[in-house]
Amino acid sequence: MSESDADAETDGPPTAALLEALAVKRNTLVGVGVGIGVAALAYAVRIFELLGPVGFERTYPIVGPEAWFLLLAIVFASATALGVVVVLTAIRAVRLSKNV
Repeated sequence: MSESDADAETDGPPTAALLEALAVKRNTLVGVGVGIGVAALAYAVRIFELLGPVGFERTYPIVGPEAWFLLLAIVFASATALGVVVVLTAIRAVRLSKNV
């Protein structure tokens, strides 16, 4: 297969073909779902004190603890989503490299 044949098969730039081959779009959707789910669970456990009350008192500037933990949950969700996307994409890349 020549380079012109490989270019003719794709409708966009070579990067788009790579992203499609690695299933990055699917991995991103899975990662966002997992990230939101894990963060929502952690937020619920903390805010509703499902594991018991916190053993010490703290003061939270500007807003209450719910808002601070919501911000923390957003950061946790995005970091978890990124981690899941990276792992799933790496697994797909390894599988594709073994098929070549």
